[in-house]
Amino acid sequence: MMAAMTLTSGFHRHFKTLIAAGLVALMAVPAAFAQSPSPIGQFRDWAAYTYNSSNGRVCYAITQPKETQPAGVNRDEIYFFVSQRPGEGVRNEISIITGYPYKEGSTTTVEIGTDIFNLFTQDDGAWIRDQAEQDRLVASMRSGSNMIVKGTSTRGTLTTDTYSLLGVTAALNELVKVCGS
Repeated sequence: MMAAMTLTSGFHRHFKTLIAAGLVALMAVPAAFAQSPSPIGQFRDWAAYTYNSSNGRVCYAITQPKETQPAGVNRDEIYFFVSQRPGEGVRNEISIITGYPYKEGSTTTVEIGTDIFNLFTQDDGAWIRDQAEQDRLVASMRSGSNMIVKGTSTRGTLTTDTYSLLGVTAALNELVKVCGS
């Protein structure tokens, strides 16, 4: 389990570097493998990208919340990812960058209709440990219209981010075409 967290956490750090440079910077990998992500397409409220890493092709769908609560809270950029890394046997990896450090030992929740998912947190990221739950969350995303993510910062602030799911199915279908399942 620790190896999976380290792998996920490393992937998260790569995406933070990517995002900080506006989705056009080089990934934080050895220079021989560094590449800028290439857009696959924009699908309503979701975008899809791909790049090649030392472990093969990586594809991801990404979005930002339409609404964040409470208003006026100082946060960095907020993103929700679904990633495919077939060279590493990774599919439907859920990753959230919340824009603040989570309260240590806390969990965050994702709600889609009546479906609720619990994610573990580390620093400013959140993930699901279990592949079956990731697959269930992705299936719920495909059939939902919006998604609510709730978390607690190190300062004790409860945040609620509302994401649109318009375009997620098309974006995820493109990931499968480009990267495989």
